[in-house]
Amino acid sequence: MGHFNTSFGGGFILVGFSDWPQLELILFVLISIFYSLTLLGNATIIAVSQLDLQLHKPMYFFLSHLSFLDICYTTSTVPQLLINLHGLDRAISYGGCVAQLFISLALGSTECVLLVVMAVDRYAAVCRPLHYTALMHPLLCQVLAITSWMGGFLNSLIQTGLMMAIPLCGHQLNHFFCEMPVFLKLACEDTSGTEVKMFVARAIILVFPIALILGSYARIASVVLKVKSMTGCRKALGTCGSHLLVVSLFYGSAIYTYLQPMGTYSESEGKFVALFYTIVTPMLNPLIYTLRNKDVKGALWKIAGRGTDLG
Repeated sequence: MGHFNTSFGGGFILVGFSDWPQLELILFVLISIFYSLTLLGNATIIAVSQLDLQLHKPMYFFLSHLSFLDICYTTSTVPQLLINLHGLDRAISYGGCVAQLFISLALGSTECVLLVVMAVDRYAAVCRPLHYTALMHPLLCQVLAITSWMGGFLNSLIQTGLMMAIPLCGHQLNHFFCEMPVFLKLACEDTSGTEVKMFVARAIILVFPIALILGSYARIASVVLKVKSMTGCRKALGTCGSHLLVVSLFYGSAIYTYLQPMGTYSESEGKFVALFYTIVTPMLNPLIYTLRNKDVKGALWKIAGRGTDLG
């Protein structure tokens, strides 16, 4: 931070949506509702997966990790955004900003890897049904989940370390949280070399996983097309459709933000796209899995029925 303007005490001002003051109250209400639904929906998925023995399967084990990730990811940014929208405090310390950058990158990167693991699980379920139980052993599932978390945090550590080495000028971040592309906009000197390294790191955590996911689903599609039974075909598509929809929502917005050249990055557009992948997608994930999954819906009805009986 050699050239950083220290007149603000080494911190930043998050501009947020102050450029559109007429939207701030609307956004505050909507985001509060979305955040509440995110916490409720994902906590419900975790609870149901633990309480119903029929959901003690690899798919729901990974789904619980995804739900926990979504809770943590939204919580790393939304409370700060709500304070910002309320106009109470738009400031964030340098340490707080770096911590937010590291945590949000780590959780987002972990989700990239975890979605690959979930695709591999679906591949094994559809393409190797007779060996599925042996292949997706509980110990292997735990190892894959831990690997997802470790891979995400390692990627974040590398990118945050590279970011901290860049001298910054100014203290206004034109965003609602400490986001990598906005940090680079404050660079005091040419950062081409660092940007290339960071781009490579982002490409590895985004492009390589999406290639593996698409490869898995290409193989699944080839197997499904050979299934003569319509019931079997629908079942195979049902087990994969929810995951594929989540992948499309998450990777579409992430690739738009992190893989476009810095010269074409629009801070205004970036803020609204960020709303999508930090708030809307985590809220939709439990709805997608619940509405499209008979096992989860059945478990919810059973638990609700027990509660009614106890009442």
